[in-house]
Amino acid sequence: MFEIGNSLREARLRQQLDLGELEQTTKIRSKYLKALEDEKFDVLPAPTYVKGFLRNYADALGLEGQLYVDEYNSRFITGEEEVPLRPRDYQRRPPHSPGHRFETRAILVAVGAIAIVFALVIAAWKFGSTKNPPLAGTTAGRPALAVHRHRHVLLARLVLTATNGNSWLQVRAGSAAGKQLYIGTLQRGQQLSFAKKPFLFRRLWLAVVTPQNIVATVNGRIRLIPGADKGKAEQLLVSAQAISRAPPPA
Repeated sequence: MFEIGNSLREARLRQQLDLGELEQTTKIRSKYLKALEDEKFDVLPAPTYVKGFLRNYADALGLEGQLYVDEYNSRFITGEEEVPLRPRDYQRRPPHSPGHRFETRAILVAVGAIAIVFALVIAAWKFGSTKNPPLAGTTAGRPALAVHRHRHVLLARLVLTATNGNSWLQVRAGSAAGKQLYIGTLQRGQQLSFAKKPFLFRRLWLAVVTPQNIVATVNGRIRLIPGADKGKAEQLLVSAQAISRAPPPA
């Protein structure tokens, strides 16, 4: 069991974010974000909204959103959620008058006529294009379109939490020679997040002493940190898929 509101507030303050910034990021009104931090869940319209807002807010802070939803369910949901019944569409809509049905038919006829004309234009264009040889840089008489294929690069969103004790850390971008992002001792109970810009990279280089004190989450999944000799810093590489030992320097 943990305090939902205090945990969210501490994560936000640790990242020096205000509610206005997070409202833009999450698209959740700041008064609802404040209600989540104060655990005033009755301010929100229904438990369904509470769960969705909790998950989105925690994820935006680099936390494990599902853990917060589970904690809310275990503490505040005692039975089935009551979902207010809404009238069916046909109960809300007034009956259509004959004039309205006539207008609807006229619109459908007009749309059908436009579709037929469009089909004839396309057919004529295709027929005419077969009489001319394809130009250089074209395919079957049609202008060649430049196709740009962008590889989807997975970035490592790293969150480190000192659960069992203190641990000294050093974090760099990419490799041991990369830009230093953090150096210092993470105290027990503290959390360090590299889950948002400008800390997003394909790889992170990590040196850690007493890794057994640290829980690492990469892209929302807990990853095992390889052990190290007592008092010796283990050098690691963090990618979107795993945490592995860094190769020795050449």
